[in-house]
Amino acid sequence: MPRAAIDDNKRMNLRVSPETKAKIVRAAALRNTDLTNFVTQTALREAEAVIEAAEVVRVSARDYARVLELLDSPPRPLNAKVRAAIVALPDNI
Repeated sequence: MPRAAIDDNKRMNLRVSPETKAKIVRAAALRNTDLTNFVTQTALREAEAVIEAAEVVRVSARDYARVLELLDSPPRPLNAKVRAAIVALPDNI
């Protein structure tokens, strides 16, 4: 699991090439916003997309219905080893 980036100050320093900075400054100007706001909003959108991709599982309606069906009526274990493993599980799981 990745380490959480925790920084309690409100400043973030980035090193970019002059060409990259010029392009970002131009894009910010085209959006009529300052550099800080442009970079923050763009990075925030990307961060939200990355977090959603990591935390949300998307399934089809058919698969969702199948999962609900299995939760409501789980299949019986097929062999003795699986049944024994289920019996051996602690109650607090």
